[in-house]
Amino acid sequence: MFGNWLKTSILMAGIVALFGVVGAAIGGRQGMLLALLFGGAMNVWAYWFSDKMVLRMYKAREVDAASSPYLYNMVAELAQRADLPMPRVYLIDEAQPNAFATGRNPEHAAVAATTGIIRMLSARELRGVMAHELAHVKHRDILISTISATVSGAISALAQFAMFFGGRDSEGRQSNPIASIAVALLAPIAAMLIQMAISRTREFGADRGGAEISGDPHALADALAKIDAFARGIPMPTAEAHPETGQMMIMNPLSGGGLRGLFSTHPATEERIARLRALAG
Repeated sequence: MFGNWLKTSILMAGIVALFGVVGAAIGGRQGMLLALLFGGAMNVWAYWFSDKMVLRMYKAREVDAASSPYLYNMVAELAQRADLPMPRVYLIDEAQPNAFATGRNPEHAAVAATTGIIRMLSARELRGVMAHELAHVKHRDILISTISATVSGAISALAQFAMFFGGRDSEGRQSNPIASIAVALLAPIAAMLIQMAISRTREFGADRGGAEISGDPHALADALAKIDAFARGIPMPTAEAHPETGQMMIMNPLSGGGLRGLFSTHPATEERIARLRALAG
């Protein structure tokens, strides 16, 4: 667990440093300061409002013990085992089997599951999945992923600015146009790679935490195998329209081939399952 946190801290420091480098390339020392202020403002906004925005995107509807006792009571039991406040519980009318957690902290968290995952998984497997999502809440992964996604997006915006308007050094002189183009092309790719590495690290941590909360590592392993077998064959239109939300899901709804190791928000399912089986052993 400590190794995951250390790796995440290093990656977060890297993406913030990259943000400063891009700002400096555009406007020297002042540009770096403005870039960091801009990124800070975006993070504050994301911290307070991103959960509501994502739930609205997916047309999620909140449920309670009366409207969905099966899911709500399952989450309530797991939250108690995890020593967490009861999160809000949502259902999403999507055929693809998937789930995610959102919210700025454990006191303001929400977990959401698609109707597809409830139909597809057994009660034991679904319990493993919801325990995984509560582990994200417990580890405050939602805040980390929100910040990394926001800063990554801001880096891309700054890089586009450098491409069209060029950069300036600390004394206001026009910088090397080749350097500006290099920053514009490479910085967004570097930011995306760091963001995805952060996401993969947090998924391993949530798998382990979810297995501890549920007390049944095999249940989550079985659920991941089943989701992986079906999720990519069932489209999720909202995720296609908003691919930045893919990292939130227990299984990337947009996963595909080609350089998957680097350009994937989730670790390989086979490796996740192997680690969970080893925990059970």
